[in-house]
Amino acid sequence: MRKSPIILILVVILGVAGLSSIFIVDERERALVLQFGRVVAVKEDPGLAFKIPLIQEVVRYDDRILSIDVQPLEVTPLDDRRLVVDAFARYRISDLNQFRQAVGVGGIPVAEDRLDRILRAETREVLGSVSSRDILSSDRAALMLRIRNSAIAEARALGVTVIDVRLKATDLPQANLEATFDRMKAEREREATDERARGNEAAQRVRAQADRTVVELVSDARREAEIIRGEADAERNAIFAEAYGADPEFFEFYRSLTAYQNALQGGNSSMVLSPDSEFFNYLKSPTGRGQSAGQASE
Repeated sequence: MRKSPIILILVVILGVAGLSSIFIVDERERALVLQFGRVVAVKEDPGLAFKIPLIQEVVRYDDRILSIDVQPLEVTPLDDRRLVVDAFARYRISDLNQFRQAVGVGGIPVAEDRLDRILRAETREVLGSVSSRDILSSDRAALMLRIRNSAIAEARALGVTVIDVRLKATDLPQANLEATFDRMKAEREREATDERARGNEAAQRVRAQADRTVVELVSDARREAEIIRGEADAERNAIFAEAYGADPEFFEFYRSLTAYQNALQGGNSSMVLSPDSEFFNYLKSPTGRGQSAGQASE
């Protein structure tokens, strides 16, 4: 009876020890078995694995492709036009032993910090060997490949493999950007001024042509009017001459009536003439016919 509790305790201890000696490796990770900080086994295949309880420990690392954003950095290409480059990279832990030796207990954060420095150095070196035109053109794909290949050799000491490097953005620094915007604004203002000047010049030409056309039209109209007026006066004079030749007495009578109408119009007309003036010949004539100067005096 006294042995039953002891056996039960031993069974419990053995069960706990057995359970603690078993661990599961997920298909998305790999594991290292450490004994007193030294690597004694590498578990790369998913499934159940064993370790010695209390003596050995398991450290798990992600086996997937990981991504790291490189801190933005300024590069100076061959044409001395500074650019701010923003990039990212994808990598994978390829050698667990090497990775553990390189980063120790720091794990992925320490590895990414060192990998960031490697990528920044390689990016600055590669982009500094070309012009900004090459960086901003379609040739940047070849430049990213050069950065990746250079980073692969440097990152091998960390136990990781750099799979890809991409440049997300290549912009001008803020000071240069503002200067560029100011230069673009000044250029657009100059173009606008040129356009306005050309518009004013065209408007002046149109107005001058319109003024010239007006003068020409008015001159032509006046010339035509003078010609028509001259022809009408000539026709009128011809009619008058013909009428005068047909009946001189009637023509003289008509001209006198016209003169009376023009001279005696208005409500208070006064004329000072000699009594024997021929102007009133038809007014003094009892028959309405003109008189000679001698007849008027009698």
